[in-house]
Parts: sequence; structure tokens; C-alpha cells
Amino acid sequence: MARRCELTGKGVMTGNNVSHAKNRTRRRFLPNLHQTSLLSDALGRTVRLRVTANALRTVEKRGGLDKFLDDAKDSALSLKARRLKRQIAKARIAAAA
Repeated sequence: MARRCELTGKGVMTGNNVSHAKNRTRRRFLPNLHQTSLLSDALGRTVRLRVTANALRTVEKRGGLDKFLDDAKDSALSLKARRLKRQIAKARIAAAA
């Protein structure tokens, strides 16, 4: 499984460990991923996603998963999140009709 956030697309970054003597060795910066259940108001159920702590804060700030996905670009979302975004849009159209 890739170490990538399903909502923001944030992934592994690389850099250097720098010692006091300025010796540089390569290292990896891993994203702070958590497996969480987020509630979708339009679908009326919870959805399990692997997201970063930063993405969780952003979802809360925007007012929930549905509003976050409305504003999100499809290029940043995972395949699972893009499918979820389409399901939410269809559920809203069905509820309005």
C-alpha cells in the first residue's frame, strides 16, 4: 500500500540527515497517515479512508467530508476518493429531485 493521503495526495518526501560534522545521509520523511472513518452527510454512512492528520484538520475546517470533496481537485484525490465524490454528487441530485 502506498504511503499517500487519499484526500490531499501528500506522500513520502526525501532529504538529508545532517550530523554535527555536516555529514549528509539520505532519509525519508513519511506522512502522518491514519486509517479513519469519516461521515458523509449525503450518503448517510461512514467511509474508511487513509488520510494525514493535516487532511483531517482541513476536513473539519471545511465543514465535513462532503464539502471538502466538493472543493478538492480530482488530480489530488485517490481513485477511491474520486468514486466517493461522484457518489456524493449523485446522492445530492437524487435528494433534490
